[in-house]
Amino acid sequence: MEELAAIGSQVREAAEELIQTACLSAGQILVIGCSTSEVIGARIGTGGSAEAARLILENLRSVCRQYSIALAVQCCEHLNRALVVERSTMQQYGLEQVAVVPVPKAGGALAAHAMRDFDDAVVVEAIAAHAGLDIGCTLIGMHLRRVAVPVRLKQKIIGQAIVIAARTRPKLIGGVRAVYELPNE
Repeated sequence: MEELAAIGSQVREAAEELIQTACLSAGQILVIGCSTSEVIGARIGTGGSAEAARLILENLRSVCRQYSIALAVQCCEHLNRALVVERSTMQQYGLEQVAVVPVPKAGGALAAHAMRDFDDAVVVEAIAAHAGLDIGCTLIGMHLRRVAVPVRLKQKIIGQAIVIAARTRPKLIGGVRAVYELPNE
């Protein structure tokens, strides 16, 4: 249980570093994929933890509120990696709602917790997030904008799960005569 106590601070550190490194601004989207099984040292999909999910979501929501960032929580493969978001995020980004309720065995512990804990939770099928945090190799790439750039965080694990982060940038178009001005770089 000593490890569970550290999870909150590990999540907070990783999320804050990613938001700052990616130069996310208010209203942009941070997608999170998380295997609580991996966080507690089990194989993905085999031992989800409601307590780990609570700690992770509590800290993610706190950091996202601090920076006014929209949070999207990816479900597991049993729900085709759909995402739990606030209804306001769905409306702001013109996302399409789907009819499903994530539960720990079909959606994952974190998504199930988000569905209960968000103020006005809905599930959407897809999103194009501005940055992402993958905790436990859950494959969030399908929910990032087209040009994803890896971010090497100081916080490389949460619990016992590997952490991989990415930010996104606009596509470079035009060719040899084009001039580029990249935001966030």
